[in-house]
Amino acid sequence: MSITVDELSELMKKAAGVTVSPADLQDRADSGFDVLGVDSLGLLGIVGELENRHGVPMPVDAERCRTPRQFLDLVNSAMPAGA
Repeated sequence: MSITVDELSELMKKAAGVTVSPADLQDRADSGFDVLGVDSLGLLGIVGELENRHGVPMPVDAERCRTPRQFLDLVNSAMPAGA
């Protein structure tokens, strides 16, 4: 199982109150979360929601990621198969 751009887009809206379409997020994957309107508390909310949703702890550095691509790469590399 991996976290997709679609899921991250949904989580950004739910946990951080920031609406970015999956297509726009894909195009801007290397833009900073701050540029997209997600602050550190919003990113922490996204991490918490992922942990609740998938029942596995996220990497400690997940809330320090600067860009959506960095976040997805880190989280997906740590997700166990089938989670």
